[in-house]
Amino acid sequence: MGRTRGCVEMVYYEMYGFLGIVLFFACKTEILPETSAGSPLLRNMLEELLIHKPDDPIEFMINHLKQNNDDAPRICVLGPPASGKTTVAMWLCKHFNAIRVSQETLLFKEVLMQTEEAKAYKERNQKIPNALWANLIQERLSNVDCIKQGWILEGFPENQEQAWILQSSGIFPRHVVMLYAPDTVLIERSGGKRLDPLTQEVFHTTFDWPSDPLVQERLVKPEDLSEQEVSKKLLEYHRNFPEIFHIYQKVLKSINADQPSVDVLSQVVAFVQSRHRSAAPFTPRILFLGPPGSGKSLQAELIAQKYDVVNICCGQLLKEAVADNTKLGELVKPYIDSGCPVPDNLVLKLLTERLSALDCLTNGWVLSGFPRDVKQGEQLQKAQINPNRPCWFCPSHWLAQWPSQRQTLEICDLSASKEDVLI
Repeated sequence: MGRTRGCVEMVYYEMYGFLGIVLFFACKTEILPETSAGSPLLRNMLEELLIHKPDDPIEFMINHLKQNNDDAPRICVLGPPASGKTTVAMWLCKHFNAIRVSQETLLFKEVLMQTEEAKAYKERNQKIPNALWANLIQERLSNVDCIKQGWILEGFPENQEQAWILQSSGIFPRHVVMLYAPDTVLIERSGGKRLDPLTQEVFHTTFDWPSDPLVQERLVKPEDLSEQEVSKKLLEYHRNFPEIFHIYQKVLKSINADQPSVDVLSQVVAFVQSRHRSAAPFTPRILFLGPPGSGKSLQAELIAQKYDVVNICCGQLLKEAVADNTKLGELVKPYIDSGCPVPDNLVLKLLTERLSALDCLTNGWVLSGFPRDVKQGEQLQKAQINPNRPCWFCPSHWLAQWPSQRQTLEICDLSASKEDVLI
């Protein structure tokens, strides 16, 4: 069985090249046209495939699954001087047991292939080239500890070119924390900034002074923190900020650093623990449930008009089948004429046929009037008709009875106006 499946994969690869193997796995796991919530691992693997384009994609994916931890954090902490990047980055490292990577750690704590070359620029008071920084970062992030534990990249990228180099090297942060504060606050902060050379922790003479006398004794003032130097760095930061924001805007959150550190850290953690919605195309499959007279049909019609999805009313579908004299319509007609309920198997055949039509597959659909009981719901699932947005319309006095159902259903209060109920 496995051998046959492997042959199919290689046929895709030979017929369509590298993109073929990517599309094969995407289709097999239903990433196209829609990505399920539980497949970040596969999305990351496909990203790696597209970036590295290995000669043997099957072997590459096997190695990826063996080596990579796709749940590990990949976070960039950016912001102007004295905004608290180091404090946030170090706190995140402790919280997630991740590896902190900064310009200081790359130059003075790591032994990398191009470390000495970068130090030489530093000793000559010359700016280290963007490409050299990117090479150092790429080498460090490819180490086993960063792959397994994740990484917190502090203060990098600083400009558009650095961001592009990182992307071309296959380095894509999942979350980018952008700290901000007024320039006057940042300049004032920089004057009281103190550094612990032993632990690299940052303290402040006013806002965050250590209680340990031994730590107090070894604190030093960073060399480049004159007011003129900070003002110069702020000007450079404001010049580069819009370009960086544009590149990372889909995974970026700006957080006000001019507030107590506890509040800043709580907002940072809430953001980095969130998952971004998949960018994969999303086809709405909406199911409206509720008692008679709850307004399902009206809301379905409004939804269909607003979002250009196909409105499927079960009762109307049966009448159309009879009117069109289709084979199923002929079977349904005696039940309609006699006022008897149409058997579920006929209803399901009609629904399956209609929901498989091109307009429903392309634009999505909103279904009302079916299922009406648990048995019909189970039959709907067996027919592989799986809505991704079920919504229950009910009177307000019912809401307190089903608190647990809110995790799986959108529950709409019928006491609201139709405009408020509309999704």
